[in-house]
Amino acid sequence: MTETAPASATPAQESPAQARSLADRMREIEVDPRMIGMVAALAVIWLGFNWLSGGAFLTPRNLWNLLVQTASIAVMACGMVLVIVTRNIDLSVGSMLGFVGMVVGLVQVRLLPEIWGFEHPLTWIVSLTVAIGLGGMLGMFQGALIAYLAIPSFIVTLGGLLVWRGAAWWVTQGQTIAPMDSRFRPLGGGIEGAIGTGASWAIGLVICGLILAGIVLARRRRRRFGFALRPLWAEGLVAGVACGAVLVTVAIANAYPLPAGIARRLTEAKGLVWPPGGLFIGHGLAVPVLLALAVGVAITFLTTRLRFGRYVFAIGGNPEAAQLSGVNTRKVLTLVYGLMGALVGISACISTARLNAATNSAGQLDELYVIAAAVIGGTSLAGGVGTIAGAMLGALVMQSLQSGMVLIGVDTPLQNIVVGLVLVVAVWLDGIYRKRLG
Repeated sequence: MTETAPASATPAQESPAQARSLADRMREIEVDPRMIGMVAALAVIWLGFNWLSGGAFLTPRNLWNLLVQTASIAVMACGMVLVIVTRNIDLSVGSMLGFVGMVVGLVQVRLLPEIWGFEHPLTWIVSLTVAIGLGGMLGMFQGALIAYLAIPSFIVTLGGLLVWRGAAWWVTQGQTIAPMDSRFRPLGGGIEGAIGTGASWAIGLVICGLILAGIVLARRRRRRFGFALRPLWAEGLVAGVACGAVLVTVAIANAYPLPAGIARRLTEAKGLVWPPGGLFIGHGLAVPVLLALAVGVAITFLTTRLRFGRYVFAIGGNPEAAQLSGVNTRKVLTLVYGLMGALVGISACISTARLNAATNSAGQLDELYVIAAAVIGGTSLAGGVGTIAGAMLGALVMQSLQSGMVLIGVDTPLQNIVVGLVLVVAVWLDGIYRKRLG
């Protein structure tokens, strides 16, 4: 009996091995494939709208404004990740933002001026504190109803959507309150909320240093506990992409110039001579963008390094097992909604400062954008899975869609249709991804 020689591998047989090798490399980088998909989708959105708008989308001015507009949604999306991870939902965030914003306006325009007058140095601090405190209390109230009275979160927050929107109108009988304190307005961005080019480069370099330090410390920690280490090429790639994104963002912010009249007043206020040809003075990073980044870093630390974060994901993964393990699931759920409310308070300050007015219509449909940002960012509605970075990137995707459609003149009803379709598709893709993992 003769032996048959093994057949040589064909190109068709080699491709699966090559595909597995690529998948292995992706796992070595330890980056969620959905994140790469979102970055690719964002690139397609930006390039598409830039082509449709005749090059108006990818300009420093539009991108700077896009980041400022994203800040409020991104802050709330960080809290929505934790809510959805626990297998719940919050439909009230937009209405709560409107109500908290109206209260902040009342505090600044009517309450505090009677105590210490207008333009007091502490006005903005008190306003921010009131917003965070009020939002946190409202959130904990809703969380307690869900956790201790076992009322479904959909019903509680749907009621909150109606109650807080009505309360926003009731506070001032629908009147708009303006203007805001001059020290409070920088929270919303604009010329007053830009930190300048020099400070922006300094902050960008500090962030890059923190990224590199974080990667080094994480590698040392893995080695200490005997965990597998990422290849050095993967560490370098992650560090390079992260630092590159930071420096490109700073460069774009610095490339957006101040209006000539304002630049001239600033120059002359410093005792300098305004040259005949003028000067180029960049905006730099916006305060709300920095605030959103700070919130993202803080919530990421909370979810990945503290016991509370482990409890949140344990509840989302298996509520019964978490409770049997000794986790006070009711308390944790109440605190999650309290945190969500506090972040709504921060977003209310950003929105109110940006408009320089408190209106009872502020935050309308924000709940749709916040939930969509979290889901697009990889947070599973089935619970137990979600990242803060993904949610913030999802917020940028959603705001890019809205900003691009406004830029090319798409009507508001059609914008809502597009956002709704994107949300449905994101949930569908999440289901497919989870089935493949299973």
